[in-house]
Amino acid sequence: MVLPVTNAPEETRPRRTDRAVPPRHGRRKRHWGAVFPAVAGVLTMAVLLSGGYGVYAYNRLAGSVTKVDAIGSAPPAKDDVDGRAMNILLVGDDHRPDGATQEQMAELNTQSDGGATNTDTMIVLHIAADGRSATMISFPRDSYVDIPGVGKGKLNSAFSYGTMDGGGDTGGAKKLIATIQGLSGLTIDHYVRVSLLGFYEIVKELGPVNVCLNQPAKDSYSGVDLPAGVSELTPSQALAFVRQRHGLPNGDLDRQVRQQYFLSQEARKILSAGTLLNPLKTTRIIDAIGSSVETDQGLDLLSLAGQMSNLRPSNIKSATIPILGTPTIYPNGSALSIVEVDTAGMPAFVQGLVGEPPAYTKAKAADPASVTVTVTNGSGATGAAAAASEVLTARGFQVAAPGSSPTTAATMVQYPAGMEAQAKALASVVPGAVPVQSTAVQGVTLVLGTDGKTPTPPAQPDAGASQPAEAQPSQEAAAPEPAKPSEPEPSSTAVHEYGQEGVCIN
Repeated sequence: MVLPVTNAPEETRPRRTDRAVPPRHGRRKRHWGAVFPAVAGVLTMAVLLSGGYGVYAYNRLAGSVTKVDAIGSAPPAKDDVDGRAMNILLVGDDHRPDGATQEQMAELNTQSDGGATNTDTMIVLHIAADGRSATMISFPRDSYVDIPGVGKGKLNSAFSYGTMDGGGDTGGAKKLIATIQGLSGLTIDHYVRVSLLGFYEIVKELGPVNVCLNQPAKDSYSGVDLPAGVSELTPSQALAFVRQRHGLPNGDLDRQVRQQYFLSQEARKILSAGTLLNPLKTTRIIDAIGSSVETDQGLDLLSLAGQMSNLRPSNIKSATIPILGTPTIYPNGSALSIVEVDTAGMPAFVQGLVGEPPAYTKAKAADPASVTVTVTNGSGATGAAAAASEVLTARGFQVAAPGSSPTTAATMVQYPAGMEAQAKALASVVPGAVPVQSTAVQGVTLVLGTDGKTPTPPAQPDAGASQPAEAQPSQEAAAPEPAKPSEPEPSSTAVHEYGQEGVCIN
């Protein structure tokens, strides 16, 4: 059965109709969601479990973390593009843990509204196979995506759909994981979820965290009120900081920046000597993590600690999935504000994070005369595919009839496994195109994007004679470095290193 999607302009929130919802009095307080220090918590576990606190920390933590069957039967991604790397889905949501007191809720300046749980923060922590680097990949909550068994909807509603009909937290986790895997092509290996209250408690135990703003920030919705420059945040201020989206140029997208930045700064704090050499503080942090975190049943903390033992905050980068804009659509006649995901460009984005397949790196470019190419137009520019086809024909490639593709920011050379040499020949004459192995194509395909990348025409004989030898274009040249997708919004796709000391944001 396909469930209806609520088309509220501010959020997508499936609601149960079989339970009473108490009346609201006065203005409703929106809890805009919170990022959570799961990255910092994971780093803490890695350091503590591999150091002098190992056995004590493991026993204390393992006995308090809640486990759910999130991964066991979740379908894998169609194309596992990153091999031995580890992907942990980190989820921050607005649910209230059992036993939360009214005093605690008042401290958070939030209240329950009787609705279903929304996952307002979704980050995939991608850890390289050698454990020496990691990337936090943010998925905006308003991303309009395909939800398995539901249809189109906002990403932050996937968990709630999974909880319906008795699915509970397990069903919610599996539905969200399946949605993100289908969107990104990444296989989710593990799952970590923490509540709004959990975020507050962990930040409280960690102690004040410094952030730096280029401009003052003041917003009545989130409660943020910070000057320009460096500020030392209390737990309540940290909640306001990572919640803010009003008053920011790109709304929810800029909130992703706030969340990524805060996590990076918190990772620096939690790995500092002042924290790790204080047994009382580390014990309290472990207790706060354990009482606030829910993970999949297969997450082995000791194995995770071993893989991450060499990871440092300076090696943690941040990125947001590629988008095409933030339009308002009318799927059922009502306005719905969404984030439009660049689904066609997602493979190029992911490969930019995980690196080229070894077979492509080792391949030698084939003779263009032996390569058949199809050009598809995802740039939106009329005639672009036909023009590129003419240039490739002049360069000696065998070119099929041009076609079209969904709009995408990044120009790509897509190829099936086994055609690496042919793909490298094409990539060598399209500077900036990203080579991407794909099961969606049967032959080498040039997908033109809005970034304007296009094949370079062959050198003219007269012009070539007057040029230095090193200026001659070479079909055997190594493939250019993959280009980052263009940024329709300032925070959309760039990879940032917020963990560096002295970094300030808007």
